[in-house]
Parts: sequence; C-alpha cells; structure tokens
Amino acid sequence: MKERKAFLMRIDPALWAELEAWAQDELRSVNGQVEMILKQAVMKRKGAASKASALIREEVEAG
Repeated sequence: MKERKAFLMRIDPALWAELEAWAQDELRSVNGQVEMILKQAVMKRKGAASKASALIREEVEAG
C-alpha cells in the first residue's frame, strides 16, 4: 500500500456535513471523498494546462 501524507485541515461544519452526506451516498469515508475530489480537481487542472500549452505551441509554430 502506498504511503500517505497526513495533515490537519480546519473546515466549516456546514461543509463537513455536506461532504459527509456526499461520501455516504458514494459509500466512502469523508477522507476518501475529499481525496477523490482533490484528485479530480488536479486531473482537470492538468488537462486544462496541457490544452493551453498545446494551443500556445500551435500559435508559436504557426507564427
């Protein structure tokens, strides 16, 4: 099993309740749900960054 980094996070109780309900709907722990959400956000960001890089390269090559 991969080693995991532990950290403390302060969170609004209302947001915690929403995350807890969402996690329960998807049969995950809150920790697992937060990790999944963060992974999706990182993948989305990387995808957006790679698309932007490709567009810039195309412009430079066409330039």
